[in-house]
Amino acid sequence: MENRERIVILGAGESGTGAAILARQKGFDVFVSDAGKIKPYYRELLDEYQILYESGGHSERLVLSAAEVIKSPGIPESAPIVKLLRKKNIPIISEIEFAGRYTNAKKICVTGSNGKTTTTSLIHHMMRKAGLNVGIAGNVGRSFALQVATESFDYFVLELSSFQLDGMFEFKADIAILLNITPDHLDRYDYNFQNYIDSKFKVGQNLTEEEYFVFCSDDEITIKELEKIVSKAQQLPFAYKKKDSDVAWVGEDERMRIEFDDVDFSMSVHELSLKGRHNTYNSMAAGIAGNVLKIRNEVIREALMDFQGVEHRLEDVTKVHGINFINDSKATNVNSTWYALESVKGRIVWIVGGVDKGNDYSELLNLVENKVTAIVCLGKDNDRVLKAFEGKVEEIVETESMEDAVKTAYYLGRDGETVLLSPACASFDLFESFEDRGRQFKDAVRSL
Repeated sequence: MENRERIVILGAGESGTGAAILARQKGFDVFVSDAGKIKPYYRELLDEYQILYESGGHSERLVLSAAEVIKSPGIPESAPIVKLLRKKNIPIISEIEFAGRYTNAKKICVTGSNGKTTTTSLIHHMMRKAGLNVGIAGNVGRSFALQVATESFDYFVLELSSFQLDGMFEFKADIAILLNITPDHLDRYDYNFQNYIDSKFKVGQNLTEEEYFVFCSDDEITIKELEKIVSKAQQLPFAYKKKDSDVAWVGEDERMRIEFDDVDFSMSVHELSLKGRHNTYNSMAAGIAGNVLKIRNEVIREALMDFQGVEHRLEDVTKVHGINFINDSKATNVNSTWYALESVKGRIVWIVGGVDKGNDYSELLNLVENKVTAIVCLGKDNDRVLKAFEGKVEEIVETESMEDAVKTAYYLGRDGETVLLSPACASFDLFESFEDRGRQFKDAVRSL
């Protein structure tokens, strides 16, 4: 069936290319526009599906002829082409919103400032172990739209960033999970924390009595916001210590419990493969989702025990002459780095820095003063880091390449200490992505 409505896609990365392929499959007149270079892999895909595209700039006439625009999450509202589209009142949606129109699969949607990828991957691991036909997409893996176009899954576990949620309106989850909310990406939200909170809460939009909203009742911002809104969904809160309505918690006996309806699940926190308090929260959220999906207790327990974790998230790299090296490149905000510093046993040489998104480093001061012996700054502009921690540690050194940062940290480290890459910042000043940053870290460590 031909549908000559024009859909324009801004950005030809994983998200944009997937959306273009799905739109083409559904008979739309598709045009892809990217202000930068398009990677060869995505060019080949666009060519294979005979999709028109441009790179190195936007042809305004072609873009503004769209009936609807699918915007890649990396493109900010401040981009001139987006401002023009807004002025013309042309609808702008995300790839997730678009792909959601064309699948009947059940959707388990995970968001939060921290722990999204770990929890999404853990739930996917659990569902696969249970024999369910499930895909993983969103902010992780292959794009949701591409999988809707080319696969046939009964379930999707979707990791959703605030940027993806911003462009979602009619989309509805079957199980919505909100892990936590701490200040992040404030540069994209006019430095207004409420705008970012509103974005995160879109994960629970449009829920009816038949759907589930899973959230952490220890997160004060989440609870404060919940008091302001009316949600029809079945609420399943979790906490470290049980309060009235919590359905998951850790008891005095250090056993994680999940109890609601006819569910009665428990296991020792020491059996969980993911260590640390923040990971116990992630395991509780995954365990609740598993029980909503009626996965057997023994499968849930096994999945929580043998999950291998996520690359670039508190990833043990190796030990060199008694010094441990940990890759936490995925820590792109202060709260994520707080968990990393808190979870490392012993003294730390901390590699930090990159593109600062409006960070408030004050919440790290206590941990830094008690655990960090030296700071290695890795970024083009380290002023905010220097200002926050000068005089708080024995030594602060500035570097501008990963090789230098690792060598410097190694030189400053002592036997039994840990060199921790946990940047608390975005990576785009010196690296392509946090993955690129993490890989370079591991390569540099192995070259010592």
